Amino acid sequence: MTATEGGLPTETHDKIVQMSEQGHVLAEQGKWQEAADTFRGALALLPEPRSQWEAATWLLGSIGDVSFQMKAYEQAAQVLTEALSCPAAIGNSFIHLRLGQCQLELGDTERAAEELARAYAIEGKEIFAAEDAKYLAFLKL
Repeated sequence: MTATEGGLPTETHDKIVQMSEQGHVLAEQGKWQEAADTFRGALALLPEPRSQWEAATWLLGSIGDVSFQMKAYEQAAQVLTEALSCPAAIGNSFIHLRLGQCQLELGDTERAAEELARAYAIEGKEIFAAEDAKYLAFLKL
């Protein structure tokens, strides 16, 4: 059995990538729950501890995103917080953006300010371009 550079078996990696791509297509079609289920299925393929795999970062980020789109803010915040313990998540502007948005929707303005400020520091106003203007306005820039 061959393995990817990170040690994940190639067959597993390829299946995860395929499922992730399928999840993104479903998300683009607005099929949020189906997309979330597909991303969760891909995440379940990762060996434990899954937090060691970079794939967990983008899969959890994707689950958090579709949960946010479904207005399941508490679930999204939980998943995105879990993502922060995975490789390359700290400093990922999208994860910080979505987590900050969820925290604001949940009323945790202190945590929202921290996360949204991180997203802004990494990528500037551009990361807010396709988002509701209230999130950038919240930072009072």
